[in-house]
Amino acid sequence: MKIYEFQGFPNPARIRIALAEKGLTDQVEFVSVNVPEGEHQSEAFRAKNPSAAVPVLELEDGSCISECTAITEYLDHLDGSPSLTGETAKDRAVIHMMQRRAESGLLDAVATYFHHATPGLGKEIEGYQCAEWGEHQKQTALEGMRYLDGVLAENPYLAGDDFSVADITAFAGLAFAGFANIDVPEDCANLQAWHARVAARPSIAA
Repeated sequence: MKIYEFQGFPNPARIRIALAEKGLTDQVEFVSVNVPEGEHQSEAFRAKNPSAAVPVLELEDGSCISECTAITEYLDHLDGSPSLTGETAKDRAVIHMMQRRAESGLLDAVATYFHHATPGLGKEIEGYQCAEWGEHQKQTALEGMRYLDGVLAENPYLAGDDFSVADITAFAGLAFAGFANIDVPEDCANLQAWHARVAARPSIAA
């Protein structure tokens, strides 16, 4: 298998964490796509992912899978333990729900702020920018942090008792927020404690 990525970006980081959690890192060849230089816009890469985004998983038969949730779902079915996407119908549904809330309410909101309200990756890469929309999404991210803090007041992890893809997404969202200079609100003690625990996991600490 190959993973096309740009190391250090939040979405490729999500897949690297999932691979490490599953013990599959040594089964993957990482191929760097220089996004800041526009390599992701090339015809060759768009043939693998028309949306021109990393990461992309390329299988041995040449087929390609994009979108972090889809890639993680595939990896989770290669080996059942530990499960990142849930084993029972209820677990899978709750994890999917919380993953999407962490994605839309935090990670995607931070990304929108970064790409619209800051210089982002530069004018040649960014194209259209709307600072007002970016600032609005910054507030969405802060509200998302407070929501997740409330969830973590009742559970050790975002989808219950076990670490899951929802936690990976939220961790990547907080990492991106730190890069974009969006601070976690001081009253989010549960979220901050969770972040410290997750950061110490071998899949992330390494």
